[in-house]
Amino acid sequence: MKAVALLSSGIDSPVAIYLMLKKGFEITPIHFRQSSKKESQVLELCETLSKYGKLNDPIILDAYEEQAPVFSKLAEIGKAKYTCLFCKWLMLRKACRVGHETGAKAIITGDSLGQVASQTLDNLLIISSASDLPVLRPLIGLDKEEIVRIAKEIGTFELSAAPEEPCPFVPEHPIIRGSLGEFRKIKERLVREGII
Repeated sequence: MKAVALLSSGIDSPVAIYLMLKKGFEITPIHFRQSSKKESQVLELCETLSKYGKLNDPIILDAYEEQAPVFSKLAEIGKAKYTCLFCKWLMLRKACRVGHETGAKAIITGDSLGQVASQTLDNLLIISSASDLPVLRPLIGLDKEEIVRIAKEIGTFELSAAPEEPCPFVPEHPIIRGSLGEFRKIKERLVREGII
């Protein structure tokens, strides 16, 4: 079984990949690079994770190329609070396209319900609309302590917990419970204007 997985330099997504490698998936990680430091961490995480199953070389995409124009437009039209939602939606949409190109049958993410603004049930519904492939979320019911425990056991915690610069795109007040109708209106405007 082939899958693609969204992989950040954080704690959650490497654990999600590990759990699905254990299930026998062949996984191609996809990383949206924000800095060379985070990219280096991701490459080290891949090296560690490759001990647990069939992990292909990661696909590295430039977040500034892929996403920043959308975030600038959201700020311009007074919808900056939707930045995190569009960030995850854009990642999932790209992962879906890569999945189809590589013969993947699913997308794996490190989402854990309610942990951050983009992971409320309302927002996960919106984000999931980016993909026609099933989105597997093996951490969905785990709390942070459980995820950290697994990360320590598999050797990814130290890498993921290393100090790093925060995401440069996070708005001051990200929306916690996005409206699917409002999201669609904003998206239609971005499509009309050729931003996405």
